Amino acid sequence: MHTRSAIAGVICLLALGGCSSDDDNGGAGPTATATVPPTRTNTPVPPPTATPTGDDRLDISICAPDAGPFSTVIDHPFFPLPVGAQWVFEGEDEEGVALHLEVTSFDETKTVAGVETRVIEERESEDGELVEVSRNYFVRAPDGTVCYYGEDVDIYEDGEIVSHDGAWLAGENGNLPGILMPAVPALGQIFQQEVAPGIAEDEAEIVATGETVEVPFGTFSDTIQFLETNPLDGGTSDKIYARNVGLILDDEFERVE
Repeated sequence: MHTRSAIAGVICLLALGGCSSDDDNGGAGPTATATVPPTRTNTPVPPPTATPTGDDRLDISICAPDAGPFSTVIDHPFFPLPVGAQWVFEGEDEEGVALHLEVTSFDETKTVAGVETRVIEERESEDGELVEVSRNYFVRAPDGTVCYYGEDVDIYEDGEIVSHDGAWLAGENGNLPGILMPAVPALGQIFQQEVAPGIAEDEAEIVATGETVEVPFGTFSDTIQFLETNPLDGGTSDKIYARNVGLILDDEFERVE
């Protein structure tokens, strides 16, 4: 999931406990203010939300097309994106370029590998210019795991689509659905998020729980931190999620009010 694009339009901001339902269509929100670097307080880390045992590498077969029935209601406590919900992020890159990202849950589904999935759009801009739009396809497994079934990607330059780099769909060319968010996140868990050989192979590990993190959207202590690794180019990304709020920090992107 490109949460760089991650991954336009009218802003419907989530309240801390979530503000949308499958009947909501979103609403206009206030303009985001300039962000400040997040503050992390090194408090003692409480016990993880589940106690891992043995091999902590999760089995992605929980997301296989025949492992349903699945739901298009994305309501995981650490990834709440009911229809109409939108997360808004701002940041600044190393060159000082202003970044803006919107993640929106559409009242739209797409069938991928025979499974009906929820469409989550990500729109990323740099200095006010659109650079990427991706349409991500998620479902909720019977145990609550959020499964990732692929994405369609449009890369923009000067207002024109120039490529679809990173696009993949489960069920095509040997691609498999991965785990975006475990049902019960626990410290030390490792899992494949994207399983598209040679195109998208991101893997995540939960490296911290219970850190206190401050972003413009608020201060949160019931958090989990992912370290995501891209084995294709060696790149890494840090993401922090808060319970009943969702993603609050994605590298240089901070959740805003």
